[in-house]
Amino acid sequence: MFLEKNVARGEKMISKVFSLSLMGIDGFVVEVEVDLNGGLPSINMVGLPDTVVKESKERVKSAIKNSGFKMEPARITINFAPADLKKEGTHLDLAIAVGILSCMNEINYKNTLGCAFIGELSLNGEIRGVRGVLPMVLEARKTFKKIFIPQENLGEVDFIEDIKIYPVSNLNEVVDILNNNIDYNYMPMKNNYCEVKYDLDFSEVRGQKYVKRAVEIAASGGHNVLMIGPPGSGKTMIAQRIPTILPELTIDEAIEVTKIYSIAGLLKEKGKLILTPPFRSPHHTVSFASFIGGGGNPTPGEVSLAHNGVLFLDEFPEFRRDVIESLRQPLEDGSVLISRVKGKINYPARIMLVASMNPCPCGYYGYPYRQCHCSENQIRNYFNRISGPILDRIDIQISVEQINYEDLSGKKAEESSLEIRKRVIKARKIQIERFKEDGIYTNAQMKNKHINKYCAFSKAASKVLEKAYKNLKLSSRGYTKIIKISRTIADMDGSEIINEDHVSEAVQYRILDNKIYK
Repeated sequence: MFLEKNVARGEKMISKVFSLSLMGIDGFVVEVEVDLNGGLPSINMVGLPDTVVKESKERVKSAIKNSGFKMEPARITINFAPADLKKEGTHLDLAIAVGILSCMNEINYKNTLGCAFIGELSLNGEIRGVRGVLPMVLEARKTFKKIFIPQENLGEVDFIEDIKIYPVSNLNEVVDILNNNIDYNYMPMKNNYCEVKYDLDFSEVRGQKYVKRAVEIAASGGHNVLMIGPPGSGKTMIAQRIPTILPELTIDEAIEVTKIYSIAGLLKEKGKLILTPPFRSPHHTVSFASFIGGGGNPTPGEVSLAHNGVLFLDEFPEFRRDVIESLRQPLEDGSVLISRVKGKINYPARIMLVASMNPCPCGYYGYPYRQCHCSENQIRNYFNRISGPILDRIDIQISVEQINYEDLSGKKAEESSLEIRKRVIKARKIQIERFKEDGIYTNAQMKNKHINKYCAFSKAASKVLEKAYKNLKLSSRGYTKIIKISRTIADMDGSEIINEDHVSEAVQYRILDNKIYK
């Protein structure tokens, strides 16, 4: 055997193959260097591999043997470069195996040049799917001409161009393609997108015309919403139906969302591209790390999983204080920065926050049909669970009243989600066209430079805005929130200029600034 002869002569055999790994939601190239030489049989790994990567030597050895290749006793050293970045996950298995087989002369090393390899190996040589294939392939196309990936991950990368993708199911298949220089062609998937059918519809919500209008405005501009009302008034019911009126994601937004779900291992339907805005509704007992992201090996939290979609927090004050306060950065910047000794990871978290709460611990403060049993101190403490800076970051704050009997028992047909969605899409198209050069998608994402550029007021509207600022003693953030809501209402009316009616309506959606509950 080639290996036996060369090891006996004390000659070194080195191969270099490439794989990728993840930092946040982006991939980076990893060089896998394999050195075979004489000495006591062993496999040593260097270059900051984690425990999972170190365990791969046992999987790789068994996979090579069970695929019909003979591993001669040798001292094997495997180096992962860059050596100062930690390597995590099982996706490096395939690159390690290809590197070893190249040194054994079982693979034509020249044909591995310009290729990258991703995949987990089973003991019998089968290649299993892994997390994070989409961001790794997107990074690989900048450098490589070909990439080998697990067959079951094909769906999430099938749309990517500028790189030849080889979906493979076992190690022998990889060896055959490389040795015979096969130009492998797969059949593209006919439908590469996740299809979601909603069981819920806004036509099921009786009455609540004012709340529905506020929610439509929020969906049209991507604004955050806080609903305050007694138990059973329909807050949760309305929130759960918000995804049914949101437009599909743009391709850029869909890729961002799919990358996050790929890293988290939550892709369904064989990894198809996600075009539907995500809806996440964590329980109020959620831990800090699960909510914001992190852990020993940092992963995206609920905030990032709701990126470009809806994060619904029911019973808002019942969430832990540190969990609620962690929303400051994502609500302001649209991202989450997780700092660890090993480095910093930035996860996108551009969300539409929808929160609901009662007006007091018993739930009936300010509602005459049922007596409230809470003291002033209890009510004050209940609201104080949510800090002023968090409330100030919520664009739309509305009161949800109890439904009257006539609306609840009436047979009048309510507007369907489809009808509302058409208007939302129309308003969103205006914003996408407006911000096409600015890198944002909705009015809620506007910064001061965008407000100065795109928010022109009539004289009457300016007077209403000035009066609201002085009388309600708004913060500068509350002032800009009203401007953003006004811009969205004007877009829904098809008006380029923000008029008096638009500002007046926007002010009505800031009940906490109006001191109704304070």
